[in-house]
Amino acid sequence: MSTRTTLLGASILTALAVTAGLSVTACSMKEPARFEAEEELAPAPVGTSVDGPAAIVTAQTTAVQATAAQTTATSDKSKATAQDALSASPGRGLALDDQREQRNETLSESPPTGAEYKDLAEAGADRQHAETRAAAADASVADEAKPALARRAKGDVAAMGNLGTLSTQTRGPAGATGVAAPMDGVSVGGLIGGEGSTASGLRALGYLGQGQGLGGGGAVTVPPSGTSSSLSLSTPAPDPDLDTVAATSGTETYTDYGSNPFTMVAKDHLSTFSIDVDTASYSIMRKKLEGGVLPPPEAVRAEEFINYLDYAYTGPSASSTAPFAVHMAAMPDPFRDGHHILRVGVKGKELSRDSRPPLHLTFLVDVSGSMSSPDKLPLAKQSLHMLVDNLREDDTVALATYAGRVAEILPPTSAGNTRQIHQAIESLNSGGSTAMSSGIDLAYQMAWGSFQPGAENRVVVLTDGDANVGRTSWDDMLSQVKGYADKGVTLSTIGFGMGNYQDTLMEQLSDNGDGNNYYVDGAQQAQRVFVDDLGGTLITIARDVKIQVDFNPDSVLAYRLIGYENRDIADRDFRNDKVDAGEVGAGHDVTALYDVILRDGYSTNLATVRMRWEKPGADVDQGGAAAQEKAYSFPDRALAERTDLASRDLRMAYVAGTYAEILHGSPQAQELSLDRLIAFAQQSQRPGQKDDVELIGLMKQARALGAGARGAAVSVR
Repeated sequence: MSTRTTLLGASILTALAVTAGLSVTACSMKEPARFEAEEELAPAPVGTSVDGPAAIVTAQTTAVQATAAQTTATSDKSKATAQDALSASPGRGLALDDQREQRNETLSESPPTGAEYKDLAEAGADRQHAETRAAAADASVADEAKPALARRAKGDVAAMGNLGTLSTQTRGPAGATGVAAPMDGVSVGGLIGGEGSTASGLRALGYLGQGQGLGGGGAVTVPPSGTSSSLSLSTPAPDPDLDTVAATSGTETYTDYGSNPFTMVAKDHLSTFSIDVDTASYSIMRKKLEGGVLPPPEAVRAEEFINYLDYAYTGPSASSTAPFAVHMAAMPDPFRDGHHILRVGVKGKELSRDSRPPLHLTFLVDVSGSMSSPDKLPLAKQSLHMLVDNLREDDTVALATYAGRVAEILPPTSAGNTRQIHQAIESLNSGGSTAMSSGIDLAYQMAWGSFQPGAENRVVVLTDGDANVGRTSWDDMLSQVKGYADKGVTLSTIGFGMGNYQDTLMEQLSDNGDGNNYYVDGAQQAQRVFVDDLGGTLITIARDVKIQVDFNPDSVLAYRLIGYENRDIADRDFRNDKVDAGEVGAGHDVTALYDVILRDGYSTNLATVRMRWEKPGADVDQGGAAAQEKAYSFPDRALAERTDLASRDLRMAYVAGTYAEILHGSPQAQELSLDRLIAFAQQSQRPGQKDDVELIGLMKQARALGAGARGAAVSVR
């Protein structure tokens, strides 16, 4: 099911003004972690003031309604913009379109009942799930929620006196970032829209999505202390029904996919998504911290942090018909009462150097002027040298470049000719502009010329992603990449450098190419990708792999998938093999974590996991094999009674995912302490695992740079 629903901020303000009788909203820095219903605040007449210690703020319903009308008028254009963004990835775009349709059908139902809210409160849930959020679009607020909303607004106004001066990064609509300056007499775009307490009160009731607030992208002007003025909303930038929002950091580009909310099992017991083995996000985080800055929140993808670590999963037995084994386990959340962490771990079949299929690799190297710094082309060349030294004689290597012009540097050559290949790599020099599409054309021409059925035929693009497409449109180039993947020529992307890195472009290319996306930030990571994990990097054992988790409604009340926000697949498309999904490499570990809330008297039968995949090679309509499917039940003894009884693998996976959510600014992680997480990681680290030691060190660096500070200042519960 889809877990991302964007609501227009102005429309929600109108709904609140009409339904709850409220005309005042404000942003609070302090609020209780949980709230209870109290007497309803009497409606304030439009145009009257409500005094607060630090600011006198008046919200005018008519202004809000006018803003809502303007927003509605721009919605068609905004939806077209959203469709343009999704069309950059045709296979996934189709799935997301179908997913939206399914979501809209689900959300047309009535809001959850008061009893359901009570169940969630008793279980410790955040009360954030898609069905309730969407109900606010119709301005339908449950009667029992009105007093709580009224109390929240009243408390917000009173708390304005505690705001003082705020100097921190805030999150606006759908996760876009802004900077909040001192509160007196300044415009704070996205502050109320980001993490204000009124916004968080609505989130707690499910009426706002992740990273969204009341401002709808408009600027909110807060008057100087002690003066009387009205709260005014500027005409907001269109805030459409977007699933993704592109964000830039300097000239770098990332995409914020939001954070998954809780879903009631009674509403939807199925969670379906594509597998993901990428780890670029983790390496980008490390590169940023080494440079003395926190990574942009949009660059942080929790699943890529979790999957960066290796786990001691066993592979499939020799008699298994599946190319992987599935391992499930669960434990209590170490920090949140009433929550449990459910793990679905997948271990790909190992292939030795001798047993793997031949590799036919075509490297397409960006040698434009932007690749001249030491952490770009020189590091890319070093990486290729490492790889060549680990190939077999029946493997082939081809090399092409693109910049001001494209060039075939080395035709498909036996990997036994190592000296010739090394010389070709060493001859690469940077200079000129970048026309990527022409380079892609040449790389596929060379790859198709050496194509061998049953072998691993792959194009590998090494670039910072800072490229103009050329004469071909971006959509056409992605369609070309997808077309070759369907015929059995995959494409992976290896990113280098910072300052102009285009993360979104790199991810879209690899997604459409049925490949993987890595970021190489140094020689150590090059060793990991091209030597230590060579099989997982370049040898596919299963393609278009989908996971569907079927939660037992007698045991599980609600669930939330940690990460994988951009890997959602409509439940009904689980068996639709035309819908693209991810790939698993030889020996790969793939892990998904769920935050679940169990019912009282639950049984250990928490869920059933179904895996669906295709064999490597071409699609069925291109002569490939039909998809296969297998189901796995949650083992009886896989639920640990205490966190300290759970495996260290599970605990460290939790650490990696929670750390990512803190960096990303996920509402579910706002109240978690990075100090406590570091202490838990130190207790849970696995002996001899250098990755665990590095992760703890990176968490300490992030803490020193202020990670988690915003969560301590602004609550979202």
